[in-house]
Amino acid sequence: MKVIGLAGWSGAGKTTLLTRLIPHFNAQGLRVSVIKHAHHQFDVDVPGKDSWRHREAGAAEVLVASANRWALMHELRGAAEPRLPELLGKLSAVDLVVVEGFKREPHRKIEVHRAGNDKPLLFPDDPGIVGIATDVAVETRLPTVHLDDIEAAAALLLRAAMPVEEAVARSAATR
Repeated sequence: MKVIGLAGWSGAGKTTLLTRLIPHFNAQGLRVSVIKHAHHQFDVDVPGKDSWRHREAGAAEVLVASANRWALMHELRGAAEPRLPELLGKLSAVDLVVVEGFKREPHRKIEVHRAGNDKPLLFPDDPGIVGIATDVAVETRLPTVHLDDIEAAAALLLRAAMPVEEAVARSAATR
């Protein structure tokens, strides 16, 4: 199992790029999972539904299952936010895990940069960035691909992806 991150400012196109890459990887026979960091309160549950009521009553975890999917909701209830290695350990084995967010973790990342976003590039200050997907020419020695070149972007992610064990070891070394 390998892991690669996508880093960039809000509005740069990380999610758009990823939703175009996933079908490309699937067509190549690769199984892909995603870990997305949210910077705000979020809920995957519907207020008033049984599972929501169970969580509101104080359950530590609620697992909802059907013939189509299952979801596990874990309430932190004041505990520290889990770091990336802990979350990676919760995933089933796949070929590639793409991490959107967790930019302070030391795993390898591809920067997603859109000129129209009018934000500075991150790569000069983040040694974890090993490539750039952008819509403008960037002066760098890092490999760059155009945001719309999905085949090239997919190849860049696969080349840069690192074994999960290495990402976990890097994270442990930075604690």
